[in-house]
Amino acid sequence: MSDILKDIQKDLNISITSANFEAANIVLYTDNIEFFKDNQGKVKELVNKFKKRIELRCDPDLLKSQEETKKIIKETIPEEAEVTDILFDPQRSIVVIEGKKPGLIIGKEGSILKEIKEKSYWIPQVQRSPAIKSKITENIRAVLYQNNNARKKFLNAVGKKIYKEWNPEKVEEWIRVTILGGGRQVGRSAILLSTPQTKVLIDCGINVAGKGKEKFPYLDVSEFKINEIDAIILSHAHIDHSGLIPYLFKMGYSGPVYMTAPTRDLAALLALDFIGVAYKQASTPLFSSTDIKEMVKHTICLDYNEVTDIAPDMRITLYNAGHALGSAIVHMNIGNGAHNLVYSADFKFDRTRLLDRAISNFPRLETMIIESTYGSKNDILPSRKEAEEQLIATIKETIEKNGKILIPELGLGRAQETMLILEEAMRTDKLPKLPIYIDGMIWDINGVHTVYPDFLNSNVKREVFQDNNPFVSDIFQRVGSSQERKQVIEGGPCVVLATSGMLQGGASVEYFRHFAQSKNNKICFICYQGAGSLGRQIQDGIKQIRMNAEGRDEDIDVNLDVITIPGMTAHAGRKELLDFINRCQPKPLRIIINHGEQSKCLDLASSIYKLHHIETNVPRNLETIRLR
Repeated sequence: MSDILKDIQKDLNISITSANFEAANIVLYTDNIEFFKDNQGKVKELVNKFKKRIELRCDPDLLKSQEETKKIIKETIPEEAEVTDILFDPQRSIVVIEGKKPGLIIGKEGSILKEIKEKSYWIPQVQRSPAIKSKITENIRAVLYQNNNARKKFLNAVGKKIYKEWNPEKVEEWIRVTILGGGRQVGRSAILLSTPQTKVLIDCGINVAGKGKEKFPYLDVSEFKINEIDAIILSHAHIDHSGLIPYLFKMGYSGPVYMTAPTRDLAALLALDFIGVAYKQASTPLFSSTDIKEMVKHTICLDYNEVTDIAPDMRITLYNAGHALGSAIVHMNIGNGAHNLVYSADFKFDRTRLLDRAISNFPRLETMIIESTYGSKNDILPSRKEAEEQLIATIKETIEKNGKILIPELGLGRAQETMLILEEAMRTDKLPKLPIYIDGMIWDINGVHTVYPDFLNSNVKREVFQDNNPFVSDIFQRVGSSQERKQVIEGGPCVVLATSGMLQGGASVEYFRHFAQSKNNKICFICYQGAGSLGRQIQDGIKQIRMNAEGRDEDIDVNLDVITIPGMTAHAGRKELLDFINRCQPKPLRIIINHGEQSKCLDLASSIYKLHHIETNVPRNLETIRLR
């Protein structure tokens, strides 16, 4: 396999000026214009023979100039497509066309893109312009295209490692997983997957409610050496799964990070917010924006259901997890079919207003790692309909008392679900028209949602495509400054959606401080509250809290009503977890349970074993399980 580039060129028997890897993909550059325009199915024949993704591009020296190409693009694409930007990657012969209506840019059966390719010799790629301006998406796209040569070299180096010769007959095959974080707890998820050939880190998060070293995964153990990690896989962008990845780049990691494109944008945004919160709390951030840029430069983004090699003995596929935009269940084929591992990460096995439910069918499966956030017998969640009705009733009751209601939100996923519920409730007169204030990074995350509607469920996708975007409804008012926040606090009855969801820093803490002492106000928890977090303390009934206000500590009486609506969670409840296992195809031979408090993990493990007689494991942090 190490000579695959030579073998392909030999089979092609046409002028190839260079052949490179782009991670697991193979790219051929030719100076034969006629062959570039029409290779008569020869590239497809190579794909079928070598079972690899192969792409043919024009040699960079023959490309039309960027000015000529811009002219061709503007003349070829209809005005109603609303092209907003054109980005060039000359090292890779790619031109990225950004527009509000990608379908009109692509043309019927790709006719417009084909015409641009034949006239300019560039390979056109299409990206959607966000309906809400997204600074983070703009910056990420700039980072990816401003240093094209370095990106090209990086992808080629990754490819060389993937195609390095591997012979399983020369070594004893074994596969192990070591739990570095998230064992019998929620927060700091991190799993090390090891074979004799490869080490892969799956997620690397921060427990925002933890104290001291309990915030971070165990990265100071002998099994974990940063220079031996071949790849990182990120399931989704929430801080308890992604938060420490920029720090790994600060510490010298320089390999690939595999994830979906929405997860890349959102992980960068949440990491930047993490830095901002640290400064507000007068503490030194773990990493800088430079480290976040390095993470972005080293991302390799996959679509759902796209199969790719990440090491000589490892292949992955990402599937929809239904938890947050771009969240993924990771299927790993290890040792050329020797063992198949599925990592559920966080998932939702129920269709929500925002996302389709998680996938439960996989090509092959021996071991599954599954979350247990709501895994105990007591975690029987009400239906979504009941939960939404309770939320609307709670808001109505608060407004009738002339009060304010604070909903602390996870900015990613949970907040957008709430917005969809409230938008429909007001549109259908289930709720009176009243201000809904959006504070924290929720608005920026909304922008990312509008860039990637293909990752949303069909209803929301259709609304976005028809320029009827629910996230830009005029019922939502963005709070963007301390002065605007003061006006909300001093104003009349309203609903406030603010981050963070556990009241661990962010705008939600400020609103709580001001709302807490009035009996007319309410705080409504609709997402998980981590053990030790301020949100959990309030949920458990604490009546007085010492808080810092404008540089001095003061005691705050908690007089407002505290409401918890568990049915709104983006995690699978107890019934969903058992239903997922029941419907999973094929059935796993072993299930490892993590990402849940100890009692919930043990309870779920016991129930799965009794129902299915499947071997279950509930590892603690630092425990290693041999899969093969």
